[in-house]
This record gives sequence, structure tokens and C-alpha cells, in this order.
Amino acid sequence: MTNDTSPPTLTDFPKLHCPFIRKTFPVDREQWKKYGSQCQLRDPNAYLVIDRVNPGYEWVFEDPDTFAVEKLNGTNVKLLTEKGRLIAVQNRKNIIDPLQVIKGKTFIIEGIFMSISKGYVKMDGEQAGEVIGPKLQGNPYRLDTHEWYPFERAVEVLQYRSFNEHERTFDNWSAWFKDFLFSRYFTKRASKLKIDEQVMAEGVIFYNLKRRAESKSWMAKLRRDMFDWYYSDKIGIINYDKNCPDEQIEDQEKFD
Repeated sequence: MTNDTSPPTLTDFPKLHCPFIRKTFPVDREQWKKYGSQCQLRDPNAYLVIDRVNPGYEWVFEDPDTFAVEKLNGTNVKLLTEKGRLIAVQNRKNIIDPLQVIKGKTFIIEGIFMSISKGYVKMDGEQAGEVIGPKLQGNPYRLDTHEWYPFERAVEVLQYRSFNEHERTFDNWSAWFKDFLFSRYFTKRASKLKIDEQVMAEGVIFYNLKRRAESKSWMAKLRRDMFDWYYSDKIGIINYDKNCPDEQIEDQEKFD
């Protein structure tokens, strides 16, 4: 009989959908060749929101129990602890060996241990969070080391408290995301370091904990790069129309 010492496989992160319908729009190819990498466009298409509610996500706009939390820009990591011991680490579906210290994604382990020192990691249970820092997404938060930030803490600390003070419309959110969606995480960090700067957030996650208790869909996401203005100062969007006809609606499952 052999002893299986491999770490347990954790559940994968659920796919989050956008509360608006998204559509594929071609972009100017020559401008894409020049600026595509900078704008993180892998191909000469932009996958943009239009002014139409994604069926099943009316609660994002109508339910007063819905709130908005900053979407951190890093990589999703789950971990499992038992009696204070780190049992399993998983980056999406990729199992991370915490003892593989010479090769591999050691920055993920660094982020977890930095967060242990801050008291973010529980003694027991499965937790999900985002690793952020120097090796991820251009390090928008200007961190010197990596950090694993639990989503439970984000819900408590990184909420946009003014969310319910404004009408939930396409145009309102477009203006908010373009000019005023500042990173709550960086703002708190800048305050401690006495830095008089601001950084834009990647986007928001919409939560509704009452719907979660009722076993209904309760999370959705919206990023700045889902709006046309995110690209249009560098790359022309061909025939963008926020009022897309019904017959042109695409399968929403294909969008990330």
C-alpha cells in the first residue's frame, strides 16, 4: 500500500459574468500592432460592454442589498489550512507546491507568508484571495513584496461606500469608471506612506450576500477595460455602438 502525499485539489474559482451584455468589436489593425500589447489586447478585437443588462443580472442594478468592492489586479489563489498548517495552495486549477522553493511560483508563497504575518490567514479552512505585487500585472499598487489579500477582507475593507448614492446606469458607471474609480487598496496604502497619489482600480466585483444565502447568483464583475474609452485614445474601435441590436448579441459564456 502506498501513501498518497499529494495535496488535495481545491475547488476552482467560479466564473464571474458581467452585468452588462458584452460584444466583440474589431479595432484598427495598424494601431493594434503599435499599442495592442500596451492595452493588453491579444488580438485585434475589443470585448466591450453595451447598454443592455445581461439577463439574470438585473439584481446588480435593482437590488438595494447589492454593493461594490474593488477588484484587485493580480492572480487568484486559494489555500487550505488545518490547525495552522498550510495544506494546499492552488492558482486557479494549478496546484502549487509550497515546498518547491527553488523553482516554480515562489512569489505566491511569498505573498501567503507576508499575509500570515498580517493575520490574514485563518488557522483552519479554505480561503480565496488575490496575490498582488511586483511580478503581477505591472505592480499597479507599487508593492516591494507580494501579498495575498483574502476576498473576505476585501468585502469588509475595500467597499465603495458611495455606491448606493448614485443611479445604477450604463452612463453613470462609465463616467465613474473612467475618471473616479480609484483603488481603495492603494488609497489606504498611500495614506499610511503619506503618498499624495492615486491609482485607478482595475474594476469592481458586485456582491449580494442575501442572494448568496438564497442560493442565487450573487457575484458579478465589471472592469475598466470593458468600456470603449479604455482603448479609444490609442486604438480606434470600429463601429462601436452601445445600443447594439438584439440580433447581434453574442454568447456571453465566451468572454473572460
